[in-house]
Amino acid sequence: MTRSLMVLFAIAGGAAVGSLYYAQPLLDLIARDLRVPQESAGLLVTASQIGYALGILFIVPLGDLRDRRRLVPLMMLLSAVALAACGIAPGFVTLTLAVAAVGVTTVSGQILAPLAGDLSDDASRGKVIGIVVSGLITGILVARIFSGVIAGLAGWRVVFLAAAGIAVILSVLLYRSIPHIPAKTTGSYLGLLRSVLSFVVRDRTLQVTMVLGATGFAVFTMFWTTLTFLLSNPPYSYPTSVIGLFGIAGLVGALAAQGAGRVHDRGLSTWGTGVSWLLIFAGFLVAGFGRNVLVLLLIGIVVLDIGLQAQHILNQSRLFQLAPSARSRVNTAYITGNFVGGTIGSLLSTVLWAAGGWGAITGAGAILSGAALLLWAATRNGALRLARPEPSPAIP
Repeated sequence: MTRSLMVLFAIAGGAAVGSLYYAQPLLDLIARDLRVPQESAGLLVTASQIGYALGILFIVPLGDLRDRRRLVPLMMLLSAVALAACGIAPGFVTLTLAVAAVGVTTVSGQILAPLAGDLSDDASRGKVIGIVVSGLITGILVARIFSGVIAGLAGWRVVFLAAAGIAVILSVLLYRSIPHIPAKTTGSYLGLLRSVLSFVVRDRTLQVTMVLGATGFAVFTMFWTTLTFLLSNPPYSYPTSVIGLFGIAGLVGALAAQGAGRVHDRGLSTWGTGVSWLLIFAGFLVAGFGRNVLVLLLIGIVVLDIGLQAQHILNQSRLFQLAPSARSRVNTAYITGNFVGGTIGSLLSTVLWAAGGWGAITGAGAILSGAALLLWAATRNGALRLARPEPSPAIP
């Protein structure tokens, strides 16, 4: 693992995950251009989350069975085709199907993270994985800025076409840069999927952490999907280019959360998770009062993203400690749960926005984060406190 390869992994992973979020700042623009209600445009986020959950569940485990030097570039190319289809979609139904295809194919980042660990030595593995995962988190927020600025200059279709071109370039660079590594297992594909399920069924720590992760991603998606609607309507009435720049506030929060990894290394992962959920709860309260006050809204965004990204980093750190020999399978279960939560969050966002606007969104977010805080309190001395690594289930 060279420094240049590590940076390439971070950029490629961020670009892959970011493909899921190009549409979020564009929902109002797309709704007007394709003549559909704002609430219907929000279904684009739902489609991408469903597609990504399926891709994580059924494609990411192939990283243990196939040569990732071929698998990762292939998925990037397929993602480029899906992104191009978004850019030329003639209507809303076609666009929704193309966005779902983007979700299924843009899973390269979740294959690259375990690969980065395999290519690193014991002394530097944590640092390398931290940088690559940070690239994924940053990609989510940079995608909003990129899409807002480009759409403001050239229209929303150019956003997807430009992203397709970037994916093609990255697929070539990855194919030329990733070394050949033999498959990690000779087991069957169905056996691999069954072993993921066996972890979920038997392990209490994974179950609780999946619920926390899914709740976090549900409120994350719910917040950022409807923020576009809030900012495009009075009293703000911002253009798409300005709405995209609000991703900078989220990026500040995400970068501030990177210290969560050191909290885990000091043995404070459980308490750090509780503090993270307190921040999420507070962020929704502040953002709720920021409906008509820009400063409060920005503060709420930063606090919310610090809490959300910190709990995500702590969750993954805890699960990687749980099963060092099966990190890809544990990560598959956790990320699949996250994007099931994201799908639920995007569905809730359309319903709640239609029912009660921004107040309904932030109120529901505070309730869900409060429920997660109660779950943390009930399990902090049990399932969330790891005693020893668990053995990985055998692959038939």
